[in-house]
Amino acid sequence: MAPSPARLTFFCELGAGPLEALFAHPAVVEHLLALRASVSLGVLDLGPERAGVVRRLNEAGVPVVAWLLLPEAEGYWFHQGNAPQATARYEAFRAWTAAQGLRWDGVGLDIEPDIHDLRRALESRWRMLPALLPRLRRGGALREARAGYGALMARIREDGYRVDSYQLPFIVDERRAGSTLLQRLSGVLDVPADREVLMLYTSLVRPHGPGMLWSYGPDARSVGVGVTGGGVDVPGLIDVPPLDWEELARDLRLARRWTEDIHVFSLEGCVRQDFLARLRDFDWLGAVETPPPSARRVNWLRRAVGPVLRLGTERGAAGHARQEQDEA
Repeated sequence: MAPSPARLTFFCELGAGPLEALFAHPAVVEHLLALRASVSLGVLDLGPERAGVVRRLNEAGVPVVAWLLLPEAEGYWFHQGNAPQATARYEAFRAWTAAQGLRWDGVGLDIEPDIHDLRRALESRWRMLPALLPRLRRGGALREARAGYGALMARIREDGYRVDSYQLPFIVDERRAGSTLLQRLSGVLDVPADREVLMLYTSLVRPHGPGMLWSYGPDARSVGVGVTGGGVDVPGLIDVPPLDWEELARDLRLARRWTEDIHVFSLEGCVRQDFLARLRDFDWLGAVETPPPSARRVNWLRRAVGPVLRLGTERGAAGHARQEQDEA
């Protein structure tokens, strides 16, 4: 068996009942131990069933990351508009952890748009664009959200946890341009995590997925590949075919070119397709294809977007300065 990544982590995003059913199969924990893998477990609730699964993984020696999530009414993922709710969720999580005697390898913050915005965008497509324009003036909201999440992350670290963030790949282009344009439009935010995972899910952007991995892989400290199945119900986003074995094998080998820290979404999808057993003797150093034509297209698009991001930054700064002058 070829060397595996130093850190292989499986996302798991299941409700209490399906989660218990998944781990009722002893082979799941056996495979995780053989792979020396971790689980990033979506904390969808703070119930006894989820606590029981975490305790079982603790006892078996499988590291578990607490992937914090909110009720859908509060946006589900973390974004600019729900820092207070995220803080309250963490406080409730701390109390639950103490009461249940749970151990965690870290805490994960999933930085994505408000789930309601994403659903509207997928339903209306271009018709939503006019509604986004007022968001260009949300510099103050962005700064307030950064402060709120900065305080939350400081609290998490004070409690002894590593902070992971799960980010959309465009955050790399924003940083490179020194921009906040896409953050203001989408509602996501750039947070200084201890470990950042770029979500490079090729199943969602077929046939350009391998090109996206080739383009963004060198910028990633940790790469998230997928989707093998599962996920929250977002029509138009999850109702695409999951990765098959050949696609997953390709993506894992591509990710391994740039990092030893690889996340897979999702554990339940891998179990459903019987991928865990195949990963135990997977040849990580097998042949990797040369860059596909889609890699050149993705690189071209990123270069083309760069000036737009920089222009947006300049206009945003000028507009903010004029607003401050008017208020003075």
